[in-house]
Amino acid sequence: MAVLVFLVLLLALTGHSGATYCICKDGVGDQALQKNVDYACGAGADCSAILQNGACYQPNTVKDHCNYAVNSYFQKKGQAAGSCDFSGTAAPSTVLPTRSPPPPRPRQAPSPPPRRAPSPPPRLQGSLAAA
Repeated sequence: MAVLVFLVLLLALTGHSGATYCICKDGVGDQALQKNVDYACGAGADCSAILQNGACYQPNTVKDHCNYAVNSYFQKKGQAAGSCDFSGTAAPSTVLPTRSPPPPRPRQAPSPPPRRAPSPPPRLQGSLAAA
């Protein structure tokens, strides 16, 4: 019992949360990463957040979308052994992946000043009153 209390106290002091994520490996080509996204999203992962305008769409890189998709699949499968392999292109990790910085936004040409509406013609005052 004392050993169990010691282990619990040790884990609490070290801040180890025990969370496990599934992330795509570095150095894997975009085609293989996209294949992982397609498989995971078609096999139970909730990929709505990485669809265009989704909460995790940006940064819009295959690597970031792959990390999201394979981790969602891994969590849906209850972190089961083998559910984070993806033909050797993904692996479990206790460290959350860092997101890629968003790509630079294209520079836009300055907008021209707004066009002003033409002034109405001046009124002819008194020309009808004299007739």
